[in-house]
Amino acid sequence: MTTAPTKTDTLLSVRDLVVEFGAKGQTPFRAVDGVSFDVRPGQTVGLVGESGCGKSVTSLAIMGLLPKRGNKVAGSALYDGTDLLTLDDREMRDRRGRDVAMIFQDPLSSLNPVVSIGVQVAEVLQRHRGMKKAAALAESRDLLDRVGIPDPTRRLKEYPHQLSGGMRQRALIAMALACKPRLLIADEPTTALDVTIQAQILNLLKELVIDSGTALIMITHDLGVVAGLCDEVNVLYGGRIVETASRHEIFATPRHPYTNGLLGSIPRLDGARSEQLAAIPGSVADNIPWTTGCAFAPRCSRAIEVCRTEPPVLEQDPAAMEEHALRCHNPWPIDEGTRGPA
Repeated sequence: MTTAPTKTDTLLSVRDLVVEFGAKGQTPFRAVDGVSFDVRPGQTVGLVGESGCGKSVTSLAIMGLLPKRGNKVAGSALYDGTDLLTLDDREMRDRRGRDVAMIFQDPLSSLNPVVSIGVQVAEVLQRHRGMKKAAALAESRDLLDRVGIPDPTRRLKEYPHQLSGGMRQRALIAMALACKPRLLIADEPTTALDVTIQAQILNLLKELVIDSGTALIMITHDLGVVAGLCDEVNVLYGGRIVETASRHEIFATPRHPYTNGLLGSIPRLDGARSEQLAAIPGSVADNIPWTTGCAFAPRCSRAIEVCRTEPPVLEQDPAAMEEHALRCHNPWPIDEGTRGPA
């Protein structure tokens, strides 16, 4: 497998990450299968794909939040030269929130329903920055104000159910930003929010990256989010990266049929009203093992015989003018552009 060249300013370097789930006596299921990518300070890297492709499991493995039993993690995740996957629970707790933070997908289930917002944000400051309670609450008020929550003094005393979905998400972002982490992982941070709040959350994350040089990993299935936020894009399918390139390269010349399918399923403002949305046939469960061939072959309109008999390798696209790697035996020709369904 071809991996990106090592850069001296890389903050996080994930190499050959593998995550398997399974009970004793059963064949393990490989949710993440050899994922590699780099993130630099001030850079936003996207992990894109349908539900079940391995995006969130990748982030949970990096954060050390996978269950202690029933899984096996291999590979490396070097953060500033330290492999996060080798740290014990105490060492990881010291780094989590201070150096590496995560914004979870569902704020209502991520926040403690019986503890006020102020106490939850202040707890991070007390744990990692050693602040006294009064000072931590004052800092929490400033954090809520920074992320755009109105009347932050009153919101400190309220509970998660008393806040709207957008404000709960902002409260999670405030907790993540409390210790000014150098790496932030956002797992579908705009899910279930209306488009106006989505835009506000994305602008907030963009300002964070620009102002503080924080490295951001954006996990999403929404290529509209990718277009407005990410610098580099990794498209995942079946636990493996199938295409990786810069944002502009991915949108200008998508080569993998799966990437084409994702792009083709986005509604266009300049399209006819009667035009139906394109859809990728089947589901993520319709695949074959990567050890046999291409996992996407059963859903791919460009599949040929070799796709079902020989695993494709992630390698540099010889037709690309810049770094653009894909895992495909029969990619779309560059001059044909986005073709809608896979």
